[in-house]
Amino acid sequence: MIKSILLLSIRSYWRLVPKKNRRKCLFKKSCSHYIYEQIKKKGLEAGLRAVHFRIENCNANYQIMKIDGEKILITKTNKVYPEKELSEFILKK
Repeated sequence: MIKSILLLSIRSYWRLVPKKNRRKCLFKKSCSHYIYEQIKKKGLEAGLRAVHFRIENCNANYQIMKIDGEKILITKTNKVYPEKELSEFILKK
């Protein structure tokens, strides 16, 4: 039941909030898409872990560095993400 409500909430968000009005995500796969995918593939518990993970890591406290010609992102929790996982919004910085 809760799983269905969360999935419906995410789909409603996609339909009701225009992309231009959504917060810009750090990652190539947006938070809502990542969480939706985790819930669908692995269940409610995995989806809730995904929510926690993104809350911890997807915020303004990050650093972008260039190493060997490739950009990497370091989150406030010191997780490192390669360029291939970053959104265009971040790569333009």
